[in-house]
Amino acid sequence: MRKEEKHEDDEDVASLEKAFEETAVPSWQNQITIRAMVTSVLLSAVFNVIVCKLNLSTGVIPSLNVAAGLLGFAMVKGYTVLIQKCGYLKQPFTRQENTVIQTCVVASSGIAFSSGTASYLLGMSPITAAQAETGNTPINVKQLSIGWMMTFLFTVSFVGLFSIVPLRKVMILRYKLTYPSGTATAYLINSFHTPKGARLAKKQVWVLFKSFVGSFLWACFQWFFSAADGCGFSSFPTFGLAAYKQRFYFDFSATYVGVGMICPYMVNVSLLIGAILSWGVLWPVIESKKGDWYSAKLPASSLHGIQGYRVFLAIAMMLGDGLFHVVYMVIVTLRSFMQQKSQKELIDESTEIGNYDEKKRMEYFLKDQIPNTVAIAGYVVLAGISIAVIPQIFHQLKWYQVLVAYAIAPILAFCNAYGCGLTDWSLASNYGKIAILVFSSWVGLDQGGVLAGLASCGVMMSIVSTASDLMQDFKTGYLTLSSARSMFFSQVFGTAIGCVLSPLVFWVFFKAYSVGDPEGSYPAPYALMYRGIALLGVEGFSSLPKNCLKLVIIFFFASVVMNLVTEVMKKYETKYRIYRFIPSPMCMAIPFYLGAYFAIDMCIGSLILFVWQRKNKKSAKDFGPAVASGLICGDSLWGIPAAVFALAGVQAPICMKFLSASANNKLDALLAG
Repeated sequence: MRKEEKHEDDEDVASLEKAFEETAVPSWQNQITIRAMVTSVLLSAVFNVIVCKLNLSTGVIPSLNVAAGLLGFAMVKGYTVLIQKCGYLKQPFTRQENTVIQTCVVASSGIAFSSGTASYLLGMSPITAAQAETGNTPINVKQLSIGWMMTFLFTVSFVGLFSIVPLRKVMILRYKLTYPSGTATAYLINSFHTPKGARLAKKQVWVLFKSFVGSFLWACFQWFFSAADGCGFSSFPTFGLAAYKQRFYFDFSATYVGVGMICPYMVNVSLLIGAILSWGVLWPVIESKKGDWYSAKLPASSLHGIQGYRVFLAIAMMLGDGLFHVVYMVIVTLRSFMQQKSQKELIDESTEIGNYDEKKRMEYFLKDQIPNTVAIAGYVVLAGISIAVIPQIFHQLKWYQVLVAYAIAPILAFCNAYGCGLTDWSLASNYGKIAILVFSSWVGLDQGGVLAGLASCGVMMSIVSTASDLMQDFKTGYLTLSSARSMFFSQVFGTAIGCVLSPLVFWVFFKAYSVGDPEGSYPAPYALMYRGIALLGVEGFSSLPKNCLKLVIIFFFASVVMNLVTEVMKKYETKYRIYRFIPSPMCMAIPFYLGAYFAIDMCIGSLILFVWQRKNKKSAKDFGPAVASGLICGDSLWGIPAAVFALAGVQAPICMKFLSASANNKLDALLAG
């Protein structure tokens, strides 16, 4: 029975385009409608808040493509049904229009990540510089302001789009790269617009709505008990006060429970293992060496004290993981080229394709060409503008150094886009970290090497990240018969929205909360880590506390070995697939600085999904992403009114705080006296 069902499913997939045979494909201009653009702007605002909050709290951001596709469908479908009942509907809602919305929203939220408002840009600020101490000089510090941040983003964010356009046919048609996220999103959108899929989509939308409302109301309820720092459910000592001091507790965050439902199980387990290793073992041992390894008089936030071990060991694991994957991806890319050439698998564009779906998709993919001359000219012009403008914003970077970055970037953009097509990994942040090390050491500390390294990270990340995002969207467009021109236009439009919204949303959080405070609600861990990488570039290892270098080397090579073992076992060990249980070094490193609270949230999300799958696998598959998206959106959206209250000076009426029995007795005696 199961084999028959699987065979039927395969036939459904194979004849997907025949289900849409009676539906006309609109021209690329008609795929870009006013309602699609308005919906994109509204959803982009929501997703920018979500990504900004995740960036500032832990930096763990799941793939939001599915949520964008689902919410885009829900909003426009609701609007068109209403208009249709009134008899004013002129153009039906198509999957191509749905794809345009999804592309635009993902492009905008992608800028919220690559903009660096929670990493390299915040790392330039006096707040982060004060924690690092070393390099806290005027030439290595820059005050944040919306004006220059927005100018910088508009200058660097569009170049990457033009760098990869000439290769779209090679990537999608010739090498047939899968781009898993883009493919999954395409199948989701296709299913929404088939008769059977539309019925399921309506149920998913209703589930998402209930989850969204519940999450929003829960966040609102929690706010009433958070009158001061350390108050409320977010500071609930779930496992006792001793564990709470070591940052082991459940903070009742619906956002990270939802993120945990989306992220793979091993990501969440890796986070928890990293938290146990660091806060349960390493930091207590190192703190016992206070006065020997580092001065007991140093403040807790000093990089020359315990904070230095937390930050630099996390950096060591991230660099080990990042460098391994960069080298591995280059090897995989070269090997893939050699295999395809030797096996003559390259497919000429004019080759006859037997499959009906592939014929149809190729026809529409090649229909609206984007001339290579336009793409190359666009890259040259925009790069020229950046070379002129960036040194005006960051005088520490010279024009010829920016030119070198733009000369190298297309090669790295290709590697990242190709690797992303094979594995769904975008290594943009890893290329950015390498740029920090190279350019900060090139410029030097006295010439502003810290700022130069962080700014070059922004240049590199923007190009490499947008290139892989655009290619994912081209794959989605290919599978939904969306025009390449409409995909490119929506990516440009979404990028522009992101360049405006990302700094604005960040600025609200920055003014309303103590962003960058290690003990606050929004510690922005990557800001200090990226600045730490820049300090390593300008000073070398002399800036590390005592014995920290030995630990850095150990953790760097441990990260490389873990990745190497994983890849070897993937290739040679097939029966038991033990490699699935090897933790990710990158994920293990994040709690080194933050603690276990968000890892516990995410593991609870995984547990909910696991139990749900055990009880009803189909229901969990159909509605799990909708529940998770609702939890994330509702909780994150409450951040806007909460920030407005904070800016207006409105405080929550109650402070719910937990004390030990002895502290409580002292407080009672004090109040009685």
